[in-house]
Amino acid sequence: MVGICCGVAGERETAAPVEPSSRASRRKRLELRPLKLVTEVAVPPLSTLDITPAKRQKMELLPIPLSRDSGNAVENCKTIEENKNHSISNTSKSESVKLEEEASKFGMTSVRGRRRDMEDAVSIHTSFTTKNTSFFGVFDGHGCSHVAMRCRDRLHEIVKEEVEGFKEEEESVEWKETMKISFIKMDKEVENCFVEGDNSSNCRCELQTPQCDAVGSTAVVAVVTPEKIIVSNCGDSRAVLCRNGDAIPLSSDHKPDRPDELLRIQEAGGRVIYWDGPRVLGVLAMSRAIGDNYLKPYVIPEPDVTLTERTAEDEFLILASDGLWDVVPNDTACGVVRTCLRARKPPSPPGSPGSDAAVAGAAIESSDKSCSDASVLLTRLALARHSTDNVSVVVVDLRRNQH
Repeated sequence: MVGICCGVAGERETAAPVEPSSRASRRKRLELRPLKLVTEVAVPPLSTLDITPAKRQKMELLPIPLSRDSGNAVENCKTIEENKNHSISNTSKSESVKLEEEASKFGMTSVRGRRRDMEDAVSIHTSFTTKNTSFFGVFDGHGCSHVAMRCRDRLHEIVKEEVEGFKEEEESVEWKETMKISFIKMDKEVENCFVEGDNSSNCRCELQTPQCDAVGSTAVVAVVTPEKIIVSNCGDSRAVLCRNGDAIPLSSDHKPDRPDELLRIQEAGGRVIYWDGPRVLGVLAMSRAIGDNYLKPYVIPEPDVTLTERTAEDEFLILASDGLWDVVPNDTACGVVRTCLRARKPPSPPGSPGSDAAVAGAAIESSDKSCSDASVLLTRLALARHSTDNVSVVVVDLRRNQH
């Protein structure tokens, strides 16, 4: 029996097999060989493993932190697949890294404040024309909320339709013309709505003026691409960029006493009357807006458009209604946001300063806790400084390779 076992165990080392001494021992030897063959088949070489490209791409795109051991296992799988299809693996990996680097994080807070009605509206679309392009808009209504609400629901769609006809070699000109055309189309849509007597919304102004032609809204819109920041402004809402600690306004408020706006209004036959500040015909405290049909042609919907090339020093972008900017300077606002983004604090407990529950009745939306804390803190600061208007704030993190 010992000889038989030795003969099987040493089979690979000896050139000649050991002859069996009896029929029973030969039968045992034959029965052992199939077991040995089955064992070899049950463990195939790694080169024969079938890992489909679809599973590979899905594994690479999962943003899940891995331990050291898990990372080694993924690297081993990646090595196997690179032997199968090296070019596809490299392409998928570079695309996933690019998407992660270009993703914009944001935080938004919008609160009624000390006003009787909420007339602000905010529009955020992080996958606008592509996954790397985001649309942010703040609309400050006056007279009623329905013009701001319609801008929130429709302006990004109008801009998207216009962007489809872009030519890359004329991108700068195209963006400026596209935004101007989009704002004018938005204004025409609002005007047609009034003329046709759209009663779909339950606005308080409908009880006073069926045509609702004494209602309008400001609009500040930022389209953020991997290379550019396109800001379009109509009214006194504002966009401010923080670059290397400096506050850079990307829009200019359309106030009736601004020299160029005052000249334009006077040339159109209008007047600027000072009644609790400069106002067009003594009524509206801004010289450009969407809507306000009764003040045309003195109040126009054409926006100012700025194109800013993104740099590695860009930190964040703030879009807000004048409920913030009337009481908080640009530098102060940027300092508050900069502190929040650098702190990277854990989530605040409910009811504590800087937590989402700290502003009563606020609408809050975010993809990042630090950006959300910054928008909440700016709103609280505006209210603490006795802002009498609705306050809406959007903070967009522009830092690259920080996620």
